[in-house]
Amino acid sequence: MKAHYAPLFINKLKKANVGIRKAFKQKIAVFQKNPNAQELNNHPLQGEYHGLRSINITSDWRALYEIVNGDGKEPSACFVAIGTHEELYG
Repeated sequence: MKAHYAPLFINKLKKANVGIRKAFKQKIAVFQKNPNAQELNNHPLQGEYHGLRSINITSDWRALYEIVNGDGKEPSACFVAIGTHEELYG
């Protein structure tokens, strides 16, 4: 699945430490090959994040995305938020 990134997502990722940036790069490579790989723990969200999905970047960091349907093309993922579990859900 192709991935796109919202500007706020990119800004937050740039501010994250190098370990998080490397982990994200590794996980996004897995995601693009198989969005449902077990290591990603890809799952839909509820409540204020209804309509979004979450993948694990590390044991504490998550990346949130929404599935975007292109003009008759394969759906893609638009990553909209990244942060610790507490930052996103706390």
